Amino acid sequence: MRQPYTLAIGLRYTRSRRRSGFVSFITLISVVGIALGITTLIVVLSVMNGFQTEVRERILGMASHATITKPAGAVVEWEALASAARDHEEVVGAAPYVEAQLMLVNGERVTGALARGVMPEHEPSVSDIEKQMVSGSIEALQPGEFNAVLGASLAAYLGVETGDKVTVVAPEASVSVVGVTPRMKRFTVVGTFSSGMGEFDRNMAVFAAADAARLMRIDGVSGVRLKLVDMFNAQSVARDLADTLGETWWVSDWTWQHRNFFRAVQTEKTMMFIILSLIVAVAAFNIVSMLIMVVNEKQSDIAILRTLGASPRSVMQIFLVQGTIIGLLGTVLGVLGGVSIALNVERLVPMIESLLGRKFLAEDVYAITYFPSELKFDDVFWVTLIAFCLSVGATLYPAWRAARTDPVEALRHD
Repeated sequence: MRQPYTLAIGLRYTRSRRRSGFVSFITLISVVGIALGITTLIVVLSVMNGFQTEVRERILGMASHATITKPAGAVVEWEALASAARDHEEVVGAAPYVEAQLMLVNGERVTGALARGVMPEHEPSVSDIEKQMVSGSIEALQPGEFNAVLGASLAAYLGVETGDKVTVVAPEASVSVVGVTPRMKRFTVVGTFSSGMGEFDRNMAVFAAADAARLMRIDGVSGVRLKLVDMFNAQSVARDLADTLGETWWVSDWTWQHRNFFRAVQTEKTMMFIILSLIVAVAAFNIVSMLIMVVNEKQSDIAILRTLGASPRSVMQIFLVQGTIIGLLGTVLGVLGGVSIALNVERLVPMIESLLGRKFLAEDVYAITYFPSELKFDDVFWVTLIAFCLSVGATLYPAWRAARTDPVEALRHD
């Protein structure tokens, strides 16, 4: 097949053995550096995506995709409110809840806790607490029995197990003939749960909604929790429900409730992307030194091409072809390596741990003890595009310098 002579010469220069072994070595270093930088960037971003997804799912396993509350006062007509919310096509579950800050006491151990009152028959439709039970069952939270399910870390701190009693103290006091006394009630621990998130395992106690409302003297519930088909549509669903229900109700979603945490995670991912991109940039700019040496080596060839009628633009295209091929080769190898490793991180890391005889994420320190990985096409696309653009950009100066070669000066000493 016929092809432009600039492309043919550029390909020939790329394939040919150069007289200078050092130039070939720099070329190899450039290709390997770009490939390693891209591989590292794709793998790190995929692991960060995996951790972000894992943490989000654990948080939303206990929290909710969206909640409906009143700006002030308790919600009495929660059944009608839940029914109206379920009419939205994105809502797959709705359950009432009572929420308050209480104090738990066992002997000399005292701690504050977030108390959540639930209805066992409705709660599985909006949370994963039933799947996270370590002991006991959520079904034991029956109204009037004053039972409690505690986070595993909270139960360990209080020194209680299933079947033990714990005193729950409300923040409001009762006034009687004997004076002001704190409002308290003895609850029986009927189970513990472990969500893998210290925020819940150390600070949450779950009661029957009726018992929590009675202790807090709430006539009704605090609101209704919702589960959505797609958690990422929470903002638009919240706006739709707010418009439908009117100003009487306050609708919030998980992106608002946990916005600081997820914003921090996203900022960390962005900074990591920028920092690791510098590795690719350093490798790409090795092409500059390599091509400058090639240009110096090919001075006589460039002069002959110019005397045969080649324009400066054509000479520039020859070296652009060579630099672009090197950048493209490194980019392709890096993408293949990064995607292959990112798709197998969860199998490769245990193998490395087994060979080294140590675990990277100790179970007694970290909530997530493995390396989750989630490969996203958008990340691969932007990494590939940035690496390729840096590689092509690195060829511009050497190619421009080659185009400025004076044939007379180049041939004078040959």
